[in-house]
Parts: sequence; structure tokens; C-alpha cells
Amino acid sequence: MSISKQYLKTKPLCKVTFTLPAHRLENIEQVALLGEFNDWDPVALPMKKSKSGDFTATLNLEKNKAYQFRYLVNGGTWLNDDAADSYQPSPVSYDHNSVVLL
Repeated sequence: MSISKQYLKTKPLCKVTFTLPAHRLENIEQVALLGEFNDWDPVALPMKKSKSGDFTATLNLEKNKAYQFRYLVNGGTWLNDDAADSYQPSPVSYDHNSVVLL
């Protein structure tokens, strides 16, 4: 897993690319990126599958903020990102959410 950040010079935004590698789980058919940036909507941000089998999604997010997020694999398996900046307890379950700091 990886998170790459590219801060924009002309706007108070950061271009963030989230990557879920193909080898992370077997039989991955679809992955959605859910978080505070899309109101945890499971259909708002489907990740794109590359030729290598990795799934990626890129967003422009406001700088100087923290965003909680998770991956939803095949509509039923929740995953955190090993490369997250931190983790916060989820307000709706006993799990933790990944956090990206910008």
C-alpha cells in the first residue's frame, strides 16, 4: 500500500494518490476508497485497476487537514492502509480508520 502526496504550488491543495497493490489480497474484483472526503459513500470513489493489477485513486484534498479513510474490497472487506500517517478509532465500530495528514 502506498500514499503519495504532491502539494500544488498555486492552490491550497494536495494531490494524493492512494494505491492498493494487487498482491495485498487474492481475488480482488473491485475496491472503493471511502473517507471523510466523500462522506463514506461506497459508490463515490471506485478505484481504477491498472495493468499490473494494482488499484489506484487520486484526489485533490485541502492542505493542513487530516482525513480518515479506509478501503472497501469486493463490497465487504474493510482494509486500512499500512502507509497511513496515523490511525483513529472509528466512531461506528471497534475498528480503526487510516488517517492521511496534509
